[in-house]
Amino acid sequence: MTRFEANACGGLRIELSGASVVLRGSGALWLESERTLVVADLHFEKGSSYAARHGQMLPPYDTRETLDRLDREITDLTPTCLIFLGDSFHDGDGESRLAADDAERLRGLARGRDLVWAVGNHDEDGPKGLPGQVIDEASILGLVLRHEPQGGLQPGEVAGHLHPAARVSSGRGSVRRRCFVTDGSRLILPAFGAYTGGLNVLDRAFSGLFGGPLLAAALGKQKVHAIGPRSLRPD
Repeated sequence: MTRFEANACGGLRIELSGASVVLRGSGALWLESERTLVVADLHFEKGSSYAARHGQMLPPYDTRETLDRLDREITDLTPTCLIFLGDSFHDGDGESRLAADDAERLRGLARGRDLVWAVGNHDEDGPKGLPGQVIDEASILGLVLRHEPQGGLQPGEVAGHLHPAARVSSGRGSVRRRCFVTDGSRLILPAFGAYTGGLNVLDRAFSGLFGGPLLAAALGKQKVHAIGPRSLRPD
């Protein structure tokens, strides 16, 4: 059984395939011993993508809001390495639609630290004009970090792509939150982007990915909440 240990910052520390990691309330993964911060599915420029492709006007501030949240994590943790775990842009033209100040903020992320872009299904080629290393996957602390989870059991895999969310119910109603999901062997990160939705962890897309009891770590306003499998509810 995976054990969650609350830390002073409201996150949860777990042992993932033998590696100690922290699940942050922002939805970021913190590998403290490596000073590495990992975020998945930022989907920069999703708002401008919807406007360009569908004529659907969303407030064009999603990239800025996502960068603001990321900046707060960097200020709190001072990582030496920052890994974007795929689908950093909502589409292949997202980089070209960046506002000048947002592009400069992204360039600033590579100053004084390593910036790593894992490619995803929305951004298969990675950025073209921004600094950083473009990769398919990375290995850290015995963990394999990639965008899309591979089929079957994959001990030590850390992935995004599925945008997990957890629903819990009580006599006072029902609450749905983005979440991490793990069995202590594999971990799926929540989407970090401002305009990203969530897929219920009981959806069949998660079937077969976990060999042990499925546990969720839901993002709350003040802390991350550990949720056992018996408390999870479908949408």
